[in-house]
Amino acid sequence: MEKHNFVTIADLSKERIMYLIEMAQEFEKHPNRELLKGRVVATLFYEPSTRTRLSFETAANRLGARVIGFSDAKASSVSKGETLKDTILMVSNYADVIAMRHYIEGAAQYASEVAPVPIINAGDGAHMHPSQCLLDLYSIYKTQGTLNNLNIYLVGDLKYGRTVHSLIMAMRHFNPTFHFIAPKELAMPKEYKLYCDEHAIRYQEHTAFNEKVIQDADIIYMTRVQKERFSDLMEYERVKNVYILRRDMLRGVKDNMKILHPLPRVNEIAYDVDDDPHAYYIQQAQNGLYAREAIFCYCLGISLEDIKNDKTIIK
Repeated sequence: MEKHNFVTIADLSKERIMYLIEMAQEFEKHPNRELLKGRVVATLFYEPSTRTRLSFETAANRLGARVIGFSDAKASSVSKGETLKDTILMVSNYADVIAMRHYIEGAAQYASEVAPVPIINAGDGAHMHPSQCLLDLYSIYKTQGTLNNLNIYLVGDLKYGRTVHSLIMAMRHFNPTFHFIAPKELAMPKEYKLYCDEHAIRYQEHTAFNEKVIQDADIIYMTRVQKERFSDLMEYERVKNVYILRRDMLRGVKDNMKILHPLPRVNEIAYDVDDDPHAYYIQQAQNGLYAREAIFCYCLGISLEDIKNDKTIIK
């Protein structure tokens, strides 16, 4: 199996998505292996991160790789004015694969064009978050038993939320019906609604968020209103607490419905929801480990067959 970049979910076929999900299933059975023993993974985080960075680094460690990189660009030569190109080329001298988060949209694509090693997009601005998308798909598949014909409700910051943008593109293969729930200031951008139209993806838009609106949901995907994306803090203050999911709103939902959230949570999910059987966002974050183990192997040319035949499993 050849090496690959993992920059956008939009390039992946339905078959490749299901292939990666099957990889993640294998890693959930046995996460500790030595498939990447002797390899070096670089994590370059130009933006703050907890779950994404730590799960990438944990995935590398559990597969036997060594990890280098930075979690704060100010602690690197970036602070001295080093360009993205030069940083990528330098780190490529030391690492077999680079997982990178950057605040500029398109940075990961650019890095993939100049790097001699595979690039994994760990989030680029408000654009894409394909590794989060894969763990979201895996979480949906695990909880629903399918990715097909689901009612998926995306709630909150749909303007800047790169996770929901990636999810729309990935779900084009599976005949979803989306419900976009957002205030006008944070509505789904026109380009993603046009994408839905072009790919015959059904969607409805709402500004109300209540028990009646969500009663047909299979998945409710909550998002944080991202303060760091706002140039006008007054606008942020107006919208930050518009939608809060509370436990009493879940009385009429479907039994199979699960609540997802890319985290971190601020106020958008009340803490009394955590103990509800519909809550799945903590398990969703755990699934990130298995999804990112799959991504590393995919990028480094390790096949599903290699994983199934692996004799390096550590009990």
